[in-house]
Amino acid sequence: MTGRNIRLTVEYDGTAYSGWQKQPQAPTLQGVLEDRLGRICGHPVDLLVAGRTDAGVHALGQTANFHTTSKLPVKRIQQVVNQLLPHDIRVAEAKRVPDAFHATYHAKAKLYRYVIRNTKDYTVFDRNTYHHVRIPLDLEAMQKAGRFLIGTHDFTAFRGTLGKWAKPRRTLMRIDVRKRGPWVTLEYKGESFLHQMVRILSGTLLYVGLGKFKPGDMKAILKSKDRKKAGPTLPPNGLFMVRVFYPKIFPPVRKRKKKTAEE
Repeated sequence: MTGRNIRLTVEYDGTAYSGWQKQPQAPTLQGVLEDRLGRICGHPVDLLVAGRTDAGVHALGQTANFHTTSKLPVKRIQQVVNQLLPHDIRVAEAKRVPDAFHATYHAKAKLYRYVIRNTKDYTVFDRNTYHHVRIPLDLEAMQKAGRFLIGTHDFTAFRGTLGKWAKPRRTLMRIDVRKRGPWVTLEYKGESFLHQMVRILSGTLLYVGLGKFKPGDMKAILKSKDRKKAGPTLPPNGLFMVRVFYPKIFPPVRKRKKKTAEE
């Protein structure tokens, strides 16, 4: 399709959706966004996305793009689509980008955040956006354990059931474990992630914080390449895609194997 290439930064509460990817019998984020954008642009819209989040996962800065022949100003498209979208999805930014830009294949790194409420009491108002842990966590041990994961490793032990075709060797640039009040946040910046990798990493670090694993156990878990050796897959409600990083110049895209869900 000729015309303009529009890049969107999208935030959403994924609680009510069966993930990003369009499905015939379930509400999805891609399905809702493509429907509303198609109404505005006057033609079917095919969204390309940085990462296909799982059911219940949220986003503060998901990135997608689409091509359109519509003559509407980009800011007007953003304004109208936000009027049509349900209140749990919002286009935070829309802008025209070079025709070569591809939200999936030009992504250089992604930042994910897992949120834990670490206190005896929970709050009902944010219940869909955190994981509740009553026992006090050892943050220093979790920070030490995270250092063993930084770098390029085979993350087979931290991979979910989908996407086993994907190469398990991935690069984590940084892991931050922080606490502010009752909130513990685990942040991961990496080039790319395997299916449910962040939730399994978070579950394993949680076990370190609870004293079920020692920080040094991370080395043995990585080496084992055995999913059963790692911690649990934490629920999706605590996970957020925070940001996607892109280069300033977009080289031509080569055809690659179709991606499955990341988180």
